[in-house]
Amino acid sequence: MTQTSEWIDTNDKLKTVCDQLLGLTTLAVDTEFIRTDTFYPKIALIQLSNGQQCWLIDVLAIDQFSPLKALLESPHLTLIFHACAEDLEVLDYGLDIQPRNIFDTQIAAGLINLGYNMGYARLVESFFDIQLDKQETRSNWLARPLSQRQLDYAQIDVIYLHRLHRELSTLLADQKRHKWFNEEMRSLFALVESRKNPTDYYLRIKGAWRLNGQSLRVLNHLCCWRENIARTKDKPRSRIIKDTVLLDIAKQLPITKQQLFGIEDWYPSSIKRHGDSVLQEIQVGQQQPPLAPLPQPLGKEMTTVMKSIRKALASVAKDQQIPPEFLCNKKELEDILRSSLQGSCRWPSRLTEGWRRLWVKPTIESVLTTANLL
Repeated sequence: MTQTSEWIDTNDKLKTVCDQLLGLTTLAVDTEFIRTDTFYPKIALIQLSNGQQCWLIDVLAIDQFSPLKALLESPHLTLIFHACAEDLEVLDYGLDIQPRNIFDTQIAAGLINLGYNMGYARLVESFFDIQLDKQETRSNWLARPLSQRQLDYAQIDVIYLHRLHRELSTLLADQKRHKWFNEEMRSLFALVESRKNPTDYYLRIKGAWRLNGQSLRVLNHLCCWRENIARTKDKPRSRIIKDTVLLDIAKQLPITKQQLFGIEDWYPSSIKRHGDSVLQEIQVGQQQPPLAPLPQPLGKEMTTVMKSIRKALASVAKDQQIPPEFLCNKKELEDILRSSLQGSCRWPSRLTEGWRRLWVKPTIESVLTTANLL
């Protein structure tokens, strides 16, 4: 399949294209960006396709994006993406564009049981028996001019999305899963929105559950302090201070700069740059309000129950012809098991509402009852 493509590198060209596309009902979209050395993604290219033609928008050469914002936020236009979570973040931060009417081909493929988190190339191959060249995935999209291989790759990323949309929409309708799909898209938007909140980053640090109350407060405060620096300087968190270093600092609670040099894997140059501030932030962190203790890993008995639940859910997934990963994730199961041990089982809302309520919650309840946890 071939499409003609047009390079868009002026404000006037962008406005002309956006005005031309405003009357469409569907539009394929993808983005190319770099995020290796910065906190925020650096958007470099946006690809649009109407199914016959492709437009490659040179973000670096344009400074008036209001026509594009009006187009991509149009309530009358469905945007076709594949695995759009990062694309939504990039468009939001880079261009203040927040699309809401989206068809994600990766989510649709999962709901019709083609595979969980299937990549674009595999999905194209499974439908059309076409193998795509994806070698330019990690190339430098901020370089100019782009190579012909990069241009070809960028076009390929949207060229099949309209065909996928038609095929997947038909299968969703045949399996009566369009409502499921809409529910999953709402969950996706909620997930993307939640990533903007940095206040609970300490919960992601492996081993934080071992800390006592004082050290946990310090870890949380240091994570917030680092987050502010990373965002202000637009540097990856690990380029400021690594997670493992913050954890060791919170464990040891050093009070002198000399003690900081004993922190494993913290480079002397970084200590010289941030050491005095860290010592001050440790003192501030110790004065913060108490935090709820983090849950310990499940014990052997609960791990056995977890395996039983997963086995039962795998059977449900097989019966309903859907990837088991779509039914319930590990964190949800752990939270359910911990709350059941406390005598009051708490259920995530997505297991008590929507399509999952028919199978997931009853299946888990049955296993918990057998294990005398309900």
